[in-house]
Amino acid sequence: MATDVHRPVSRFAVHVEGLTRSFDGRAVIDALDLDVRPGEFVALLGRSGCGKSTLLRVLAGLDREIEGTVLVPRRKAVAFQAPRLMPWKRVWRNVLLGLPGKPERAVAEQALDEVGLGHRSQAWPKTLSGGEAQRASLARALVREPDLLLLDEPFGALDALTRIKAQRLVGEVWQRRGCAVLLVTHDVEEAVLLADRVLVMDGGVIAHEQTVDLDRPRDIADPRFAELRASLLERLGVDTAAESPGIESPVAESPAVKASAA
Repeated sequence: MATDVHRPVSRFAVHVEGLTRSFDGRAVIDALDLDVRPGEFVALLGRSGCGKSTLLRVLAGLDREIEGTVLVPRRKAVAFQAPRLMPWKRVWRNVLLGLPGKPERAVAEQALDEVGLGHRSQAWPKTLSGGEAQRASLARALVREPDLLLLDEPFGALDALTRIKAQRLVGEVWQRRGCAVLLVTHDVEEAVLLADRVLVMDGGVIAHEQTVDLDRPRDIADPRFAELRASLLERLGVDTAAESPGIESPVAESPAVKASAA
């Protein structure tokens, strides 16, 4: 019998047991188990179509056609890759969308200040850059004071330099807020930069997990960082054997990596 309970969890911010989600008779998520501790930052990797975003939607309460047990906090929020701002509402009004009652503008402006967008609170969404729009989306999530923040590839559409700034911002917000975070991403380097623990999803289950016991802020030039990155890439089926000290990796040459190293 399916059980989908969204309520505070004392020991875990997320507890999932035997979760199954099928589409047209095919199990995209197949008896999956997952625990996330309060305040923990977890990154979820996996090939396209492995069920990462489906799992996030289930945790967000947006998909209830499931079997199994799902326990999450009542106070949760989600930010997607597309900011999904309403073009006919000013930025501060977008931040307050969906909040119960009649919250005051000051509530939105406080969240916008936290993400460095206070000066754009009165702007129309169409005038925002990609990075600004994503920060507005993050402010809309933070204004809900979540115990669980769900991020579905929120940096995927950003250029390399803006992406680095957004990653740093999320890391800083997480450390200030102390909420649990589950980040769905395709970017192995991003996962190692931000997460306490990295999970690899395959075959509808969590096939591998890796604790990231590196000091913060993290340095991509650290040999341990490179080892973790290579190990996770191999888990994802990426051949890293060609990479050696004498051969520069294409990833190491990317603008994002260069800027992060700087």
